[in-house]
Amino acid sequence: MVGHKRIPSREGGIEIVVEELATRMAAHGERVVAYNRKGHNVAGAQYDGSANQHDAPYIYKGVRVVPVTTIDAKGLAALSSSFFATLKAIKARPDVIHYHAEGPCVPLRLAHWMGIRTVATIHGLDWQRAKWGRFASMYLKLGERTAAKCADEVIVLSRNVQRYFKDTYGRDTRFIPNGIERHQPVPVQEIAERFGLAKDDYVLFLGRIVPEKGVHYLIEAFKRLGTDKKLVIAGGSSDSSEYYEQIKAAAAEDPRIILTGFIEGRTLEELYSNAYLYVLPSDLEGMPMSLLEAMSYGNACLTSDIPECAEVVGDHAVTFRHGDVDDLHDQLGDLLSDSNRVAKLKAEAADYITNKYDWDQVVDQTLALYRGEA
Repeated sequence: MVGHKRIPSREGGIEIVVEELATRMAAHGERVVAYNRKGHNVAGAQYDGSANQHDAPYIYKGVRVVPVTTIDAKGLAALSSSFFATLKAIKARPDVIHYHAEGPCVPLRLAHWMGIRTVATIHGLDWQRAKWGRFASMYLKLGERTAAKCADEVIVLSRNVQRYFKDTYGRDTRFIPNGIERHQPVPVQEIAERFGLAKDDYVLFLGRIVPEKGVHYLIEAFKRLGTDKKLVIAGGSSDSSEYYEQIKAAAAEDPRIILTGFIEGRTLEELYSNAYLYVLPSDLEGMPMSLLEAMSYGNACLTSDIPECAEVVGDHAVTFRHGDVDDLHDQLGDLLSDSNRVAKLKAEAADYITNKYDWDQVVDQTLALYRGEA
């Protein structure tokens, strides 16, 4: 596995996916190696966990984790770590190298030239993300083209991206979405002590605070509402400190808005478990793990209508026109005033999402793809 930051870690959705795939494959008896980046958590060194502390290889839930040389700077971490991971992987001569995300796919060509089977998962069209400059966007596009031209198999997480690869490159891809397990809600404890929150008294956004997540739309729409509920924005900045500062300034104008910073563990479980409503106002996604997680805890959800969100929720959540603050305001206001509708969405969410997206099926399909059986 190449392309993630670190496992175990919640630095992004890719890390959750790689951990699930790698540990479940290891439990099946497969020999799995995950090449971790060296360096600090993208939300800040203060959030470094055990995965950031290793310089030598170690075993995690049956997976051999190998930290690789990383230039720990914006735009260079993924480039450098995926290059050095590829060199190590080629030397190890595995049956398959599985690349995750577009940027890390650039050195995939080296493995291809060496005759090693390669699989690339496109977690989203990363070159479109607003946080990247011109050079970084060009590099990400190069990774996308490399995957399209050189990978033995390309996995996509949405039908929209599947159409994009066919239209742009004439490339057939495999649609294998992410999975999710049901989560048991937990009662309020830490979030009451840390943030003064109670069950059902807040609207939640949880994710990286980056422009494409649309947090600025949510804050603007929420400020217009005359509600006594709070808005909780949970997440770190991830290479977008300027945007995060803008969000902090906007939130400071309304005492109902709470920025928690990076969240994990029990606090994260409580935030998911006790929200009145989960909102994901993104302009761009691959397949948002936070949305799957929110529904797996039994949350009512309001998302933008981009295909990558709409495909996930079906008719079991509410959508608004992406980028439209007025529509977001109206839909959010309707849900805040209609507790019966919210209760119905909550009651159906976990069954729907866990039946639709199953990790065991994802692992079986991916292993079959590795073997050329799919």
